[in-house]
Amino acid sequence: MIRRMIVLGLGSLVLTAAGAAARAADLRAGEAIVQRTCYACHGLNGVSSMSLYPNLAGQKQAYLAAQLRAFRDGSRQNPIMTLIAAHLSAAQIKDVAAYFASLEPSGRATCIPRGAAGHHPPG
Repeated sequence: MIRRMIVLGLGSLVLTAAGAAARAADLRAGEAIVQRTCYACHGLNGVSSMSLYPNLAGQKQAYLAAQLRAFRDGSRQNPIMTLIAAHLSAAQIKDVAAYFASLEPSGRATCIPRGAAGHHPPG
């Protein structure tokens, strides 16, 4: 019984450590990538000015990350996005997805702290 409790406790400790080691998304890094790469089609605020390209502001983070991974691995095809996503690391995909997800569909920031890079004051 005690041996089982020790094994379960150690297993929980390993899983907790692995979870803590997982890198959190970096909104500032995501915004920097958007400013360099995504803005021409999807807008700096995630709202496209062209009907051909979708608005990304406010989309779910997991959905955006899954789509970027699909473009990167070729399971979803688009000549522009496949080329762009091919150069994104897993961490960069996470950052970009988190940044677009942090924006309201109107394109205003919702969770970037005031004064931080990417903070968009109401106006």
